[in-house]
Amino acid sequence: MNSILVNQLAIDFCCGREDVESRENVYTVYSPQPGRRIFKEGENFLKAAAVNGKLLFSGRPQIIEWAKERYGNESGAWFMEYRNLRELDDKMKDFGCRIGQAHPFFIATEKTRVDTGDLLIVKYTGDELEQFRGDGRFDEAFLFEELPKDEIGIAAWKDGKLLGMAGATSDSDQMWQIGINVMPEAERKGIGSMLVALLKNEILDLGRLPFYGTAMSHIASQRVAVRAGFYPAWAELNCERL
Repeated sequence: MNSILVNQLAIDFCCGREDVESRENVYTVYSPQPGRRIFKEGENFLKAAAVNGKLLFSGRPQIIEWAKERYGNESGAWFMEYRNLRELDDKMKDFGCRIGQAHPFFIATEKTRVDTGDLLIVKYTGDELEQFRGDGRFDEAFLFEELPKDEIGIAAWKDGKLLGMAGATSDSDQMWQIGINVMPEAERKGIGSMLVALLKNEILDLGRLPFYGTAMSHIASQRVAVRAGFYPAWAELNCERL
């Protein structure tokens, strides 16, 4: 497993690196750790990850006790099939919660050459990002939240028209997440994967690990990740209050 990812998951799931790398499932009581990934939905009652064929759980004591008894040392490979998600969602209702999101995540560890053709590529950082605040075209590229912080935007322009924007947020100091928006008239032309690859290269140059999350059913988005040089690394779910 990638060393940065192992370290990040250990922080996020309140355990040691050796726990993440072991073959046994991990169940911990959640306590916010310095360096954890920050999500805009805040701290959750329970989060779980399937990685390297195993499961990581962290949450409140009562749900962790149930999860450990229910899942024991079951394989993580099939954990996010619907029957398991339904069972977990039903149990969460006992605590006034439900599953919020369940996503596959991709990482990239190597830079790639990117052919930008005749496009104008523009990078935005810091206060330059403010010009896009409130612009609904970039709801995936930027969050405009206090945490996690938007760090970089990379746009593709042609003949004065904006074709797409990729944005990076510093979900933690070690791992930055990429989001992408492509204008409807520019879809299916490789703009998304090109911008994601460019931004991936920028993040790697900064010594961070770029990652990319999307919906299980969003095949087009997953293809963008693969074409940009990412590969699947883990799946993760979190819960939210009803």
